[in-house]
Amino acid sequence: WNLTFTATHEHNSLVNIQRITGMNKSEKQEKWAADRVQYIRGLKSPNEQQKLMLVLTEKADKTAQDIKTLSLLIQAEQAAEKAQEARTKVMNLIQAEKRAEARAARKARDHALYQSAGLLIMAGLVDSQTGKPVDDTAALLGALASLNDLSRDNPKWSDWKIRGNELLNSNKLDRNT
Repeated sequence: WNLTFTATHEHNSLVNIQRITGMNKSEKQEKWAADRVQYIRGLKSPNEQQKLMLVLTEKADKTAQDIKTLSLLIQAEQAAEKAQEARTKVMNLIQAEKRAEARAARKARDHALYQSAGLLIMAGLVDSQTGKPVDDTAALLGALASLNDLSRDNPKWSDWKIRGNELLNSNKLDRNT
């Protein structure tokens, strides 16, 4: 009985909307209006316009003013739906842009990490085939941590920079030949 009541109620809503508007709407528009009424019935807190739309849709004897008001309310609901769709599209676009920016940042970070790993390979500290340290991992980490603890104004840093430039230049030459 409940299914019959629901189907009959939906049919009555559709008939009411068709009769109320007095317009010869297409089936698609009529279905939209009936579906929207069902959607509004399912809302926990419909707004005042939506409440009025439900009241007028279910009203048996409508005045000319009721029909005009209901027609305007239907137009307002269509506009609200279109506005919501536009907001959703904008939010999706913004989220897609944010995801693209995050992906580009991740890609740049990954590239920098690969370059850092390449420096360890060029220094002979990491095997280029396996990607594993040539020496004991703890010893390598301890050496790098000690290097980091060394003051940046220590003259060793300028010596290491000269040696590093030589290695980088020789690597460039090796790749070009």
